[in-house]
Parts: sequence; C-alpha cells; structure tokens
Amino acid sequence: MSTVVCVDIGSTFTKAALVGVGTGELLGTAQAPTTLDDVVRGVLNATAGFPDVPVLACSSAGGGLRLAVVGYEELISAEAGHRAALSAGARVVHIAAGRLDATGLAALADARPDVLLLVGGTDGGGTAVLRHNARALAGWDRSVPVVLAGNVQVQDEVAVLLRDGGLPVTVCANVLPDIGELAPESARAGIRAVFLEHVIGGDKLSTDPRLRQWVRAVTPDAVLDGVVVLAGLRAAAEVPGVVVLDVGGATTDVYCVPDLDAEQAALRREAVGVPAHRRTVEGDLGVHHAVADLRAAAHAEGLPPLADDALALGEAAATVALRRHLRAEAAYGPGGSSAQGVGLVVLSGGVFRHAAPADRDAVVARLAADRGGAGGVLGGTEVAVDSAYVLAAVGLLARDHPDAARALAATLLP
Repeated sequence: MSTVVCVDIGSTFTKAALVGVGTGELLGTAQAPTTLDDVVRGVLNATAGFPDVPVLACSSAGGGLRLAVVGYEELISAEAGHRAALSAGARVVHIAAGRLDATGLAALADARPDVLLLVGGTDGGGTAVLRHNARALAGWDRSVPVVLAGNVQVQDEVAVLLRDGGLPVTVCANVLPDIGELAPESARAGIRAVFLEHVIGGDKLSTDPRLRQWVRAVTPDAVLDGVVVLAGLRAAAEVPGVVVLDVGGATTDVYCVPDLDAEQAALRREAVGVPAHRRTVEGDLGVHHAVADLRAAAHAEGLPPLADDALALGEAAATVALRRHLRAEAAYGPGGSSAQGVGLVVLSGGVFRHAAPADRDAVVARLAADRGGAGGVLGGTEVAVDSAYVLAAVGLLARDHPDAARALAATLLP
C-alpha cells in the first residue's frame, strides 16, 4: 500500500486527503457536502477524483458522539469520568452525580446520549452508589451502550446487572483507581470501541457496510491523536506545548497538549489527576448549525453584535471557546495552557482555511489582544493555520503509519 485516502466526515463537509504512506507527502485534497441521509455518498463524492486506494476515516457527522457520564459524586468520580470522556473526543451532553432516581433518569433521557460512561468509587472503595446506579439503568426503558469504568471490586456484578437489563456493556479499567490518580486510557479505548460498534456499526449514518470498514474513530479523537503527534515534534525541537482551535459548523473544539514538565512543576496535587492530553468542546459555538446559540454566547461574553459573515462568526466562536478553555484549564492548577505550557497555537476550520491571509492575520491579532482571556493563549505565541486540514489525517495515520504521520504533521510547523 503506497497511498491512502484519509477522510473526515463532518457535520457540514466531508474532507479527503490523499497521502503517501511511505513519505507522508500530501498528494491531494478534496471535499464535498456531507450527505447526512447516507454519509457514504458524501465520501464517494469527495474521493471521486482520487485513485482507488484504501480509505481511513473518522466521523463527527450528526454532531459526533454524544456521551453522558454517570458518577459517584461530581467533584471526584463524575469529574474523572468527564475528563476521560473529553480525552476520548466525545461530546459530553450530561453529567449525573450520585444516586439516579426518576428525575435523574428523565434528565438522562432528555440528553439523548449515544453512550453512557458509568463510573464510581476508587478500587476497593465505596460500591453502594455504583450498584444502585447499575440497578436504576437496568430498569430504564432505554437500551444505551454502557462503558463501565468504576470500582473493579464490583465490575463483574455490575456488568451482569446491566446486561440482564438489556444494555450492552464494555468493561474497562477504573478511571479513578485511587484518589489523585486519573487513568483515562482504558475508558477512552472503550468509548472508541462502542462508537465503532454501535454508532458506526448501526444505521444512524449509513447502512452501507463500507462505512464500518472505513471509520476508525470519532473525528475529535483522531484530531487529538494528530495534536499529540504535532506536540511530539515540537518537544523534540525543544519548543513544547500545542493548543489547536478547530472552528466547525456544529461545534468549536479546543485541544491542549501542554509542556508537561513546565505544567507539572507548577501543579498542586488535586483530588482528580490531570490528563496529559485534553480537549474541550463547545456545542453551542458552530458557524453553520448553531449560529443562534453562538450569537447568544457571544452576547453573554460581552462581545459586540455579530455580522452575518463567516469569518466574523468564526472569530467570535474562537474568542468564546478560548475564554471557556482557559476557565476550564484553571481547574488543572496554575501551570495549564494559559501559562508557560504552550509554544504553538494552530487554527483549523473552514473559516480560517478559506479566509484571505490579511483578513485571517487581522483576526489572529484581535484574538491575541483579547483581554477577556483568549489573549492568554495567543498572545506572544507562534500561530499556524491548518490550511490543508491535515490534523485529522495525521491522527488516522498515527497508529499504523507513524513515520508518515510525523512527516505530515511537520508541514504545520512554522
């Protein structure tokens, strides 16, 4: 295999990149509107001009993977589950903490999750709430796949309860094996497996069997993997720390891989540990499918009224997302991405890729000058634009073609 097509099936557009796996060379790019009634047609349209080669794909069509976290209590187990979910690239649509009752189950139903992340208790710690919530979910009138990542002492018992209630269960290691120790990787892998099995493998996006063969991950998960590769290149060059801001049609996502040495030197110990690679998703900050919500969010942040212009909307989404990201980073202590942990910011999304360079530079300058918070990331930091939209492709290549992934990621370096 000398070439592959890396495809991102987005909510608005399906983007394709033809890559040489031996060299990591970007041989061509194309895009087509996403066909939400059957996304395979959009993939075929986007790749029509490419040779017949293997397809590696990721997808966020229909808003991506909707995940709800059910935990023991909000500041420890539920927050650990929340952070694990974000590192998996899921969109967290609901968090329930404590014992689920009828009101809690109704709120969970209203969130319409694709998958539940059920956590609770450190290993060898409390079991009562985890058992209670398993019984409540087993008696629920819905069958939503569950990723179980709580106290290992009762995992087998809890899994049986859930399966007897008709819920598919994927058992993972505890996301919080001990106080202060966050271990999200097993749950992250479980969330990915559930996404592939129940979302891509079902009929939500297409009944064409090729979709399941192509899709390897939810798009934010692939992009996060790409950001990790890029951060590795920066660290090797002794300029560590990367933040990526991806403004999309339905959401705006912020990815952070800080300089861990700088960050950990400043961090105080927390009840919940700090994931090395993190992401925040803003589901009300889209420039196509969430414009009304974006306007409301911008107003709440004190921004001036927005013009009906894609770049103006993108600038507002970027400003609000970066402000929110910095507020979220405050939970990690004083050494987060707003401090010395970042040396490169990458802007992604159609509003930045298609803007005239002078207009884009003006937006970056205004973001860097934002005293409401966005300037804390962009001020004095190198800024690059993912003009060919390669980060998702880098992430798709990272596991099986790591050299190609690194070579492709290197095209983003200033």
